[in-house]
This record gives sequence, structure tokens and C-alpha cells, in this order.
Amino acid sequence: MKFFVDNNIAPRVARALHCLVDKTHSVVHLREYFPANISDIEWMGRLSHEKDWIIITGDRNISRNPQEVLAWKNAGHTTFFLKPGWTNITPWEQASQLCNRFPNIIKLSEKRKRGTWAYEVPLRGTIEVMKI
Repeated sequence: MKFFVDNNIAPRVARALHCLVDKTHSVVHLREYFPANISDIEWMGRLSHEKDWIIITGDRNISRNPQEVLAWKNAGHTTFFLKPGWTNITPWEQASQLCNRFPNIIKLSEKRKRGTWAYEVPLRGTIEVMKI
């Protein structure tokens, strides 16, 4: 599986996760593919041609802004939305929390048909299916 980490998480956190996952998975940061200032609609549109991405983002607007919701649904990617609080902690804490949660993120990604699910990931507590 390929995991795509949006700009709300530090690139070095994505690199650390990539180093920790087994060889059947990869973790890349948005800045490895696109300019840092690319719009959400644009990167989702470009990634829509590659259906096997799992998105990890702290940008809740993707699930609220009508144009971004449409772009996200058209792209067809399973997405893990980090709940509020993730962007207010240091990259060290982000890395620690994501490392602890990543095995579960992988497991949930494997269980479901890609592109048909969204999840909410709180800083603490259980990852839940997101209602949109």
C-alpha cells in the first residue's frame, strides 16, 4: 500500500514512517510529489489517476468544503482525517502518535475496499469510520 501524507504533517514525520513500514508499504509526503503550495483540489485530482493511495491528512476542510468534498470523492481514495489537535503538537509528538497508530491504519486500510471509506483519527482514543 502507498500512503500519502498531506502538508498538515511534517515531511520528516512521513520519512520516519516510511523507514518503519515493511517493504510492502511506502509513505510519501505531498512535497515529494508536488509543490508545497498546491491546492487540495489539484493534488487530489492528480492523484485520482493512481487509485491505490491511502491519504492521511489533518485538513478537515477536505471533508467540509463542497468543492474539496467533490474532488476527494472523485479521486476515490480511502482517507484518514486527523482530528483537531494533531496540528498543534510538535513533529516529535506527531511521529510518536502516528507510529503508535500506524499498524491500525494499515490494518483498516487492508480490510476495506479502497476509496470507499474515510476514518477519523483522534490524538487519543479509537479510530472511527467517518460519517460524511
